[in-house]
Amino acid sequence: MTDPRTEINPLAESFARRAEKYDRTASFPGENFDDLFAAGLHAPTVPASYGGLGLGPYQGDAHGLWMITTKFAAADLSFARCWEGHANSLLMIDVLGTREQKDSWFEGVVRHGERWVAWSGEPQTGEPGDRRRFGTSVEQTADGWIVNGSKAFATSATGADWAVLLVNVDGPGGARGSQTGVLMLACDLADPSVSTDPSWWDPIGMRATVSHVVRFDQTYIPDSHRIGLPGDYLRLGLQSAFVPHYAASFLGAAEAAYAYAIEYVHQQNKATDPYVQHRIGSMAVAVETGHLLLRHVADLWDRGVSTAAKLAATRARHMMEHLALDTVDHCVRSCGARCLVRPSPVERILRDLTFYVRHDNDDHILATIGRAALDQPYDSSFHKP
Repeated sequence: MTDPRTEINPLAESFARRAEKYDRTASFPGENFDDLFAAGLHAPTVPASYGGLGLGPYQGDAHGLWMITTKFAAADLSFARCWEGHANSLLMIDVLGTREQKDSWFEGVVRHGERWVAWSGEPQTGEPGDRRRFGTSVEQTADGWIVNGSKAFATSATGADWAVLLVNVDGPGGARGSQTGVLMLACDLADPSVSTDPSWWDPIGMRATVSHVVRFDQTYIPDSHRIGLPGDYLRLGLQSAFVPHYAASFLGAAEAAYAYAIEYVHQQNKATDPYVQHRIGSMAVAVETGHLLLRHVADLWDRGVSTAAKLAATRARHMMEHLALDTVDHCVRSCGARCLVRPSPVERILRDLTFYVRHDNDDHILATIGRAALDQPYDSSFHKP
């Protein structure tokens, strides 16, 4: 039987050709997910016993998953974010779901190509001039939960079929709220009480993630769709398993910029320029360093060295942000202003990467690393100060 992973390179080439279209229209990369399903790559973190690829940090092959993500991110960083959300959601179901939930939801993914995502975003501080506020409230009923309110940064809002809602029984804030009150509720996005507001999402980059505002109006979710127990998400440190996944996407962006720079420098006959050689050399070292970091983190995860793996993931996430940003900067300085003119992919890579690394505050990440080194209490999930 042919390994579907042999299809990754040709698929990534197709994704790269479509990336500009999705970026310009700020539309969900649905064709890419259709191609993944047709190629048998739609269920990366679903166990092989359920028909998936059996990849990821809880399946003994973290590196395999992250390398696929790197390939996809090199093609289109926005699409890679949607893919991350899908893969990470399935991982949560695998770790905490019941047998009945896995039987039902994994069948929908493997046999019908259903798309998943996880939403937490409920920023509690406003920005100047914007009166909108985000947040959800959760009310328990005899046999389920009623969700009201809104979430921002809802990736794949117009393309996903199901969303794992990270909501908090103690009040707004999502997964960044109280430690024990975080629930994971699987929401069928076909429910008419769920609506999408695309007016808010007009960012400089990551446009094709369609991370709109999503509103819930008395949305009923049966308790049979609750994944795990309240507080499990933070108690088990699941977010820490996703931190290196972000780093894999950053590495993909760096790889794409590096490949473009090599081709451009040869085409422009600049390969003998010593200053260009310095830039290219720095890029080569950065990309190799990124791969070594991810291999190290994956090895710790796959050996079950949980505490060390989570701390190494935080370090890798910090380093990859800087390595990737430096690599793109070296590309621009080597190739000049023309690489920032559409349809050059570097123009999009620069915008997407600059936006995506804001997913977490790197100052807080670095402080987390320092706190761990100083034997101080630290939070490896959300890097709270």
